[in-house]
Amino acid sequence: MRVAVPREIRDGEKRVALVPDIINKLTKLGYEVVIESGAGVHAQATDELFIAAGATIKSGNVIGDADVVLCVTSLTPAQISSLKKGAVTISFLSPVTAIDSIDAAVTAGVTAFSLELVPRISRAQSMDALTSQALCAGYRAALVGAELSPRFFPMLMTAAGTVTPAQVLVLGAGVAGLQAIATARRLGAVVSAYDVRPSSADEVKSMGATFIDLELEALEGAGGYAREMTEERAAKQRELLTPYIAKSHLVITTAAVPGRAAPRLMTAAMIDAMEAGTIIVDLAAETGGNAEGSKPGEIVTTAKGVQIWGGKDVPSQLPFHASSLYSRNVVNLLTLMTTAAKDGEKVALNIDFTDEIIDKAALTHAGAKHTPGASEKGGSN
Repeated sequence: MRVAVPREIRDGEKRVALVPDIINKLTKLGYEVVIESGAGVHAQATDELFIAAGATIKSGNVIGDADVVLCVTSLTPAQISSLKKGAVTISFLSPVTAIDSIDAAVTAGVTAFSLELVPRISRAQSMDALTSQALCAGYRAALVGAELSPRFFPMLMTAAGTVTPAQVLVLGAGVAGLQAIATARRLGAVVSAYDVRPSSADEVKSMGATFIDLELEALEGAGGYAREMTEERAAKQRELLTPYIAKSHLVITTAAVPGRAAPRLMTAAMIDAMEAGTIIVDLAAETGGNAEGSKPGEIVTTAKGVQIWGGKDVPSQLPFHASSLYSRNVVNLLTLMTTAAKDGEKVALNIDFTDEIIDKAALTHAGAKHTPGASEKGGSN
């Protein structure tokens, strides 16, 4: 049974779905692993390293005869149409926006798994690619902010006088936010953070940061995510956050609601209240932005002199470790649905929809869109 990894074709994507040091986990199960030549070049995974790890390198189309295709971003409809019936794909499939690819998977009879849909339960932690990639994004956000800032982050005592530390505010204390906090603290900044989930206060404090309590209604959602707020609640939150934002030298925004546009945390008026030379790093720019005026992949400078860095493909800016973490997530999910080769038998896929992880992560199967929970009602779709 063949596992194939094509080169990523989306502009700006530098990650690869498998790295050499994880190949042996698949070959021990009995899989043949084929990598498209050059697929790992940006992640320091050369063709030679893949070959040494037991994979086969092939130029051109590697997915047409594959049983399993692993990639980071979703395959195009044309790529999916070229797959053989019954093939399995595992990737970030963007279930809300990649409608054409999902429809193509249905037509081609492909079983497509979307890593965005892996449930946030203890047993699935090792397969949670959203979390592993958010960790990379949070780390990168703090470094970008430090690089753009005209200030030192730490307090310095010098013969010429004392340099006061930078004031950093992180909005959203999920995985990306917590990693941004930790990195900014390591750089020496004074860090505060806000999240609509009061339960995150202890985590923020454990990182050495101050948690801002606006004394508003908690917005705890399913799976540890924040749930969407009303416009009235959002307006009140923005009003209360404004003085904290105005005194910050760097604001990192990480707030997201899965499947929806990013919540607007900072309006143009709030940004105008910031000092010239301050920085906003908006990790949610690709889904509409937490900060008004942010643009994915661009630095926008306001008339007041505030710079807004709009994140685009942020985990891909750290392709070595982002690929390493992602690779483990993908292999762990594939292993869950694999019956290893033994006693002369070949490795086999066992797509068991009574398993909560497999059931919820699947988008298509057997020529139809998959409905989680259908197996409990006597069907597979």
